[in-house]
Amino acid sequence: MASPEIDALTNALARLPGLGPRSARRAVLHLIKRREVALFPLLEALQAVAANLVVCGVCGNVETSDPCAICRDPRRDPSLLCVVADVADLWALDGRHLFSGRYHVLGGRLSALDGVGPEDLAIPSLVARAGDGAVKEVVLALSATMEGQATMHYVAEALASTGVKVSQLAQGLPMGGELDWLDEGTLALALNARRPVG
Repeated sequence: MASPEIDALTNALARLPGLGPRSARRAVLHLIKRREVALFPLLEALQAVAANLVVCGVCGNVETSDPCAICRDPRRDPSLLCVVADVADLWALDGRHLFSGRYHVLGGRLSALDGVGPEDLAIPSLVARAGDGAVKEVVLALSATMEGQATMHYVAEALASTGVKVSQLAQGLPMGGELDWLDEGTLALALNARRPVG
């Protein structure tokens, strides 16, 4: 039987994606056994992120500065804007250096079952960014799920008034697949073979 503090840590870890109660217990035991090299550095990293975490006011990325490093990077092509549902999708694409433009995080996907409507997503700010004159193409990098496809069509219609080219990821994305689970080759192929929406 563990102390309440250890139980609380185990329960907190068990709520993370990919960790259940058993995996959380193993992780806690590892952290306890290796306090100096595992627990204390993890604690410091968590405190630093908690103290400095912000959402980028331009793109919606989660970082420790606003605007984020991607939005501040002068090497990024301002004429290309990649729209993703979540920060995990942005990290999946950008961590593999597959896209040289900038990003826009919607904050989710349209889902009637989950009560997520257009008003819950960052669509107005996307339309404003796309219509500012600098953006020439918007790439809709949304998952090939029913919610992702519904969101893509809604966003494409919202962008129609801006006059920018709107494309989507092409081959290589399996139906029902999530971007952050795909390998680099599949993502690169899908980005390079993007096609107009509609």
